[in-house]
Amino acid sequence: MSSHTHPRTPGASGHQNGREVEWQLAPENLGAVRRWLTEHDTVDGLVVEPASTLQLRDTYFDTDDWHIYRAGFALRIRLESGRAQATLKSLHSAHPDVADRLELSETLQTAETAAIAQSDGPVGARVHAVTGAHALQPLFEVRTSRERFSVRRRDEQHHLGEIALDDTIVARPQGEPRTSVQRVEVEALTGAHEPLRALVKVLRSDCSLQPVTDTKYSLGLKSVGLAPAPPPQFSPITVDSTMRIAEVACANLRRYWSAWLAHEPGARLGDDPEALHDLRVAGRRLDAILRQFGPHLPAALRQFRQTLKKVMRSLGEARDFDVALGELRTFSDGLVESDRPAIEPLQRHLVSERQRARARMLRILDSASVQRDFAKLTQVLTEPPSSAESSPAPSTADLASQMVRARYRKMRKRADRLGAHSSMEDYHAVRGRVKKLRYALEAVAVIYGKPADDMLRALRRWQESLGVQHDAHVASRRLQTLAASPPKGLPPETLFMMGRLAEHYAVSAGKAGKRFAKTYRKVRGRWKALRQKAQSLAPPAAPELITLPDARQAAVPALDPSHPEQAGLPG
Repeated sequence: MSSHTHPRTPGASGHQNGREVEWQLAPENLGAVRRWLTEHDTVDGLVVEPASTLQLRDTYFDTDDWHIYRAGFALRIRLESGRAQATLKSLHSAHPDVADRLELSETLQTAETAAIAQSDGPVGARVHAVTGAHALQPLFEVRTSRERFSVRRRDEQHHLGEIALDDTIVARPQGEPRTSVQRVEVEALTGAHEPLRALVKVLRSDCSLQPVTDTKYSLGLKSVGLAPAPPPQFSPITVDSTMRIAEVACANLRRYWSAWLAHEPGARLGDDPEALHDLRVAGRRLDAILRQFGPHLPAALRQFRQTLKKVMRSLGEARDFDVALGELRTFSDGLVESDRPAIEPLQRHLVSERQRARARMLRILDSASVQRDFAKLTQVLTEPPSSAESSPAPSTADLASQMVRARYRKMRKRADRLGAHSSMEDYHAVRGRVKKLRYALEAVAVIYGKPADDMLRALRRWQESLGVQHDAHVASRRLQTLAASPPKGLPPETLFMMGRLAEHYAVSAGKAGKRFAKTYRKVRGRWKALRQKAQSLAPPAAPELITLPDARQAAVPALDPSHPEQAGLPG
């Protein structure tokens, strides 16, 4: 059905978003529904009028690895009366009782996939972003004869909706029919849904219609025997204390690389900022494993870190604008109606900068060198793990304990230096060390059980508080830079509102800063239990002979593991 647009709001991706709202019903007999509509030209104050019948030919597409499906969309090219139209339609409805989905459409020069490749419209741009270097392939065709009836109020001329009687055949591309299906669809053409909801209730009762959950897309896949492949899952990903340290590292790398591949399509699409956030989370954890476990990993894995760092920088730039636009939307929602227009020039500027940052991100992701290294990483992670360790290998529990202790010491050393006059850069440095400790502990948390889980929760809350503080600082500096040298198109009233927004960021940073001491105390408290657990798992220290001051020899224990400082664990 057709696409309808709504005004953009601050934080949107830069394209107009359309929504399709319709009720999909299965008839026992399509002819009976046709007769009922012909006989009932008025239903509860709504006028039902025959409209023209359309002959539609739809072809659905995706890549060989189902990138569009994994981004949450179906791609269709429709040919109608010699006119081609490309449509992206979300796979999931916002409501259970009605199909309420995002739908974006644009007209193409031809119905060939090459026409999408040449397009920079709302569909073409998204398809390019999601598919990258992967070519589109036809999945199946849907041929529909659509008999239409318009719906309007008795005293109004504009249409509230449309009733479509669809007689459909599903076939392989250029192939023989596989399935035929009949549907009744009632689509809303305005925001007034209640009159149509009442009409649907009457139609269901009088014409014996049943709601359906299968879309034409899902029905088509089943008809031609296609099943979208899930994101690649690498195994094994479980960790236990009996594993060698290299096996622990590789299990974590497989886990986070699986997460990366799951989130990449949505991050490429760019409509949901959380998809890019999730991709960055997976990337940061990959980097943490490569950094922390590097000496125990094969060279092929260690070398991947430079590629990952380059990619992560580009993701971070794009994510910064997602955060800024989200904050701007929150700030705008708190303004009186008359003040909101002053925000729009700033929003347009941020959207434009976001688009440029995303274009750079996609260029790097699609570059031959990055794609080559991604393929190499996938290959290495599917092979049995190897190890650079000498034999016999140190205890995994002992190495994990050393790693976590070192990270905790560095974090605490930096955090203890913070005071009333510390700079935001000092706080950001602490946040970086909190992240490194958290990621290191996550990799081996299963070894320590509940103490590790409690510690991770405390670290997560502390990191989130420091993150709010840092994001507010970055946003405030961006506003100061813009105000010092404003780009064209930012009028004085917008600069004034930017000053108010800077105050908003300062308040957010201040509130987060006040939580620092409390969240830090919680982390130190959780560390005590984790330290005790680590001590209980550490191998007993072997006695050794030492030279006493009077030169007499005596056998004494080198360390007392029950004493935290002697055990090498900070208090």
